This record gives sequence, structure tokens and C-alpha cells, in this order.
Amino acid sequence: DAALGPQACADLMRRAGLGAHHARPPQQMVDERDVRALHETLRAALGVGPARALGRAAGLATGDYLLAHRIPPVARGLLPRLPAGLAARLLLAAVSRHAWTFCGSGRFEVLRAGAGQALRVSLCGSATSVGARSNEPLCDYFAATFERLFQSLVHPRTRVVETACMAMGAPSCVFEIRGP
Repeated sequence: DAALGPQACADLMRRAGLGAHHARPPQQMVDERDVRALHETLRAALGVGPARALGRAAGLATGDYLLAHRIPPVARGLLPRLPAGLAARLLLAAVSRHAWTFCGSGRFEVLRAGAGQALRVSLCGSATSVGARSNEPLCDYFAATFERLFQSLVHPRTRVVETACMAMGAPSCVFEIRGP
């Protein structure tokens, strides 16, 4: 609604078969097919660039929601005070334990990095890219969510970049978590 206006948003949600979600926003997790339908409809109706921008904005908002309502206050206070490497490992362990909440039938994996290399995570079966074909990565929602969490809990200059995407033919979507 904020980006497109209530009427345009309602129209897009109806086109995606999700009009009921717009009329009564879900109060619990939704089926990954709904997420896929929304992203497919956004790309078809708005184009890839604007859909990616909306995905990024939604990911940042999701990160804010998680920080406010799902990350325990003790973790929000402790992690930023730890050395960045340790805070990142603890945060990734927590994300891995709760990955079912955003992976659906997909698979989340922390990829081991060598000394001096960026941390990397893999999401195989991302609802934002399954079945899609693109010349550019499509998982801005996930990259932005991870980025917001890492910026708030590990280091404020952290950036998350999707370096491989299933929509581009990769076996999984890979995100590099780049620190200062």
C-alpha cells in the first residue's frame, strides 16, 4: 500500500489470487505458493526492477519486524557488543534453527568460508525465484532481510549481496554477507 497506493496494491493482490490477504492481512505464516504468486505477479505487472525494489523494501521491513518482535531483547542487547565474527556465527546459528519459517519446502545452509572471505548462505528453493527465469538475481527480499538483521546485530556497515540465483540457472540462491 505504501509504495503503490491501496487500490493498485489491492488490484495486484487480486491478480495474484491473494485478494483475501489484502482485505484481511494474515496473522500467521502463509503458504509459500502465495509468496511465489505475489512475486511472480509483481514482476509481470511492474517489471523486474520495480518488483526487486519492492522486494527489498519488504525485506527491510521484515527485518525491522523480526528485530522488534521475534529477536529476544537479550540477544538484541548482547550480539552488537560481541566481536563481529562471533556475533555473526551466533546469528547464523539462530537463523538456521528458524529457517523453516522462511524456507518453506526449500533448504537453508550456511556455507563455510575460509579466513578473510565473506560469510555465505544458500537458500535452495526460494519462493521468490523458484520457477522464475531472469538475467539478474531476484531474491532482494531475502538479501534485505538478512542485511537488516546483520546491520543491527553484528555491524552497521554489513552488506548482503545475492551472488547466485536459481532464476539465473544456479542450483541455489547464494548470499554473501560482507562486513566492513
